[in-house]
Amino acid sequence: MSDPIAGTSAGPVADLAAAPVRVDVVVVSWNVRDRLRTCLAGLLEDCPGLELDVVVVDNASDDGSADLVAEEFPSVQLERNAANVLYAPAVVQGARRGEAPLLLLLNPDCELAASQLLELAAALQADPQLAAVAPRLCHADGSTQAALMDHPGFWSPLFFGTPLERWWPNSPELRRWFCRERDLERDQDCPQPPAACFLVRRSVWEELGGFDERLELFFNDADLCTRMAAAGQRIRYLASVGVVHHTGSSTAQLPDFASHWHRDRLRYHRKHFGVLAVPFVKLCTSWALADHLLSGLVRRLRGGSADPALPLLRAWGRFLLQ
Repeated sequence: MSDPIAGTSAGPVADLAAAPVRVDVVVVSWNVRDRLRTCLAGLLEDCPGLELDVVVVDNASDDGSADLVAEEFPSVQLERNAANVLYAPAVVQGARRGEAPLLLLLNPDCELAASQLLELAAALQADPQLAAVAPRLCHADGSTQAALMDHPGFWSPLFFGTPLERWWPNSPELRRWFCRERDLERDQDCPQPPAACFLVRRSVWEELGGFDERLELFFNDADLCTRMAAAGQRIRYLASVGVVHHTGSSTAQLPDFASHWHRDRLRYHRKHFGVLAVPFVKLCTSWALADHLLSGLVRRLRGGSADPALPLLRAWGRFLLQ
């Protein structure tokens, strides 16, 4: 009787032993120097069976992030952008540098060990019907982040961000969109894991055209996963691989975070739901802003502080013109 492990010649273990798994890794950085060092150090640990080409696209950081890569990680390809072109364009820029069969999108605030990447790659290669895999994202204390999402629906803008979210926080639409009924401690197919750590077949990435660069900062991963689903592609969530993710290290620094989010959501809805979605999303956003301004007025009348109204109204005016 043959050994059930050693005697298997066609399985993923044998394939990994026969030839290294080639993965291109794209990391986009913007003023996250210390996180970037930790990210690259773990990723570049020696791991037999894994061949990496890592490119860091630095979006004009002013904290020495690019110099850190050049000085401490000479094996990494570095692209220094003269300005912050934002996330999706930078990912597309970095992805063009490689040609490996697998492409990993990795945020610099993730701590992914090379051995964990090999696990993700083995799972992806073991199932030819899979287009992509993603790990379970964890907080620093090891607890699981509620990171899985379903595809945004037409009605999502009405239930998220407006007063309706406050009045009906457990609505069916929010339960669906945020996958609140899913057990995040088990492996499963899923609609949309975040792109913080996302391993995809390059053939699928190129067939679908990668990220839509018009969704510069938000909803680019949702858009890609929506297009994958429309093409009949499967995505696997691997709870067995837990990766620490320090959320929002870059986006938290943006002074116009909300403007970017609302603009990209509008673009996503226009693309996937047509022109009728545009006035609907604008109406929902206007309701949210009116609620925010009214709450601010009440706080001021009670002696508290609130966001200045004029910059918000100017941003809202620009949003309505899109």
